[in-house]
Amino acid sequence: MAPYIRRVAEEYCDLCDLPLSTCVHGMPKPPPPPPPAPRAPRVRTSTPRTSGVRTTSAPTRAPSRVTDQSKFRPHIVRILKQEGPLETEDMLLELEMALEDELLERDRQPTPTGEVRWHQSARMERKAMIDAGLMAGGKPGIWELTEAGRAVAY
Repeated sequence: MAPYIRRVAEEYCDLCDLPLSTCVHGMPKPPPPPPPAPRAPRVRTSTPRTSGVRTTSAPTRAPSRVTDQSKFRPHIVRILKQEGPLETEDMLLELEMALEDELLERDRQPTPTGEVRWHQSARMERKAMIDAGLMAGGKPGIWELTEAGRAVAY
């Protein structure tokens, strides 16, 4: 008697001895993906060049609708000359009162991080003033003019 007898009606895989209908080796290959759709022809939207000279210009951006950070400097200097060193929260309150009429609508909106946009601009100007030697940067959270900052006239 033979130890292993195959059925005659079904074909079996030579690699795993399973019926070809259930064997991974006997499964048919998946159909090929459909061909990509044909592209529409490009339509030229610009005017054709009439001369061989190529002119390039930088793309123009819409004007910024936020107050420029440099506009904060005179107010910061004036406030710190009058009040002396201030903590960040107090300085931002003083700046808000000083810039009440100058701040634009977008200045009052939050940045993607959730901070009010003009607060971020004021902090960036503080950093620029520290880098320029006009403000002391040794005390985090304290806005204080240096001797050079006090000598600046605005």
